[in-house]
Amino acid sequence: MNATATRTPKALCLRAATAANLMKPNPVSLRAEATAAEAISLLAGRGFSAAPVVGDTGRPVGVLSQSDLLIHVSAAGSGTHTPVRDLMTPVVFSVTPDTPADQVVEQLLALKVHRLFVVDESGVVVGLISAVDVLRHLGA
Repeated sequence: MNATATRTPKALCLRAATAANLMKPNPVSLRAEATAAEAISLLAGRGFSAAPVVGDTGRPVGVLSQSDLLIHVSAAGSGTHTPVRDLMTPVVFSVTPDTPADQVVEQLLALKVHRLFVVDESGVVVGLISAVDVLRHLGA
């Protein structure tokens, strides 16, 4: 029998306790009244796949992804002056900074999303956790 065939693979463990340990702080956001052109410039210029859309109070009101923009741009007669509020997905999946890291992973999987926003006690976005952020914290 081959020595490699008898080895048991090491289990990966999540090396983070909370959402605060996983998140990228202070994510760039878009104002709801920003235009599609401004959103394209932000996402393409910074290499982001999506950004939270915030209202006047700084609380998230939606998410604008590259896919949302591509759908809009490919639609016949669409303009780049359309406000982001008309293009965004009006759902924001979020956790708090003290949410246990394993629950963050469970939510990403259960909701079938690529990112969760981290909001403080007043509902303001303070961080972003992507699936890649979780992968960065996996180790043997």
